[in-house]
Amino acid sequence: MADVTELLDRWNAGDGGAMQELQVLVYAELRRMAGAALRDERPGHTLQPTALVHELYLRLAGLREMRVENRRHFYGAAAQAMRRILVDHARRRTAQKRGGAAARPVPLDEVPEAAFAVGRAPDLERLDDALSALARVAPDKAQLVELRFFAGLSAEDTGALLGLSTATVGRHWAFARAWLYRYMTGGHAED
Repeated sequence: MADVTELLDRWNAGDGGAMQELQVLVYAELRRMAGAALRDERPGHTLQPTALVHELYLRLAGLREMRVENRRHFYGAAAQAMRRILVDHARRRTAQKRGGAAARPVPLDEVPEAAFAVGRAPDLERLDDALSALARVAPDKAQLVELRFFAGLSAEDTGALLGLSTATVGRHWAFARAWLYRYMTGGHAED
């Protein structure tokens, strides 16, 4: 069986069957990633891992325009797409819950301290904003967070994809988590 990079090369060269082979090859891994991404979601979340993977496939259908080069690039794009799907889903749910189009964003200084309590499901909208800010100052760390948090990859798997040692992944992960926490709690993490 072909590997991810070979299938991407064939697909980029115009072989339509390569995408079908790629889907078969990566389905189990993407479903595991989706399960990990949903594990920290609120109880009763309406998206299930299979539905998240199917939505991911719909979004990845447009990858031909961006030319995915290799396994690392593919899984990075998949993690980023999962992040977008979960954030979009959370925004739609929040909009419906809070009155649809009449909803307004709440500034971080108005958010009650309980919103950051340990053990609570993260607010994906605020996390997305914070992660976008992190990407402006440290894009490598933002990518690492996408792979660890949204794709559910282990430190070892993340290191293998990014070409980093497990120890470096651990240091970057600790930095990124502290940076995001500070940003989300109203600190000046961008300083």
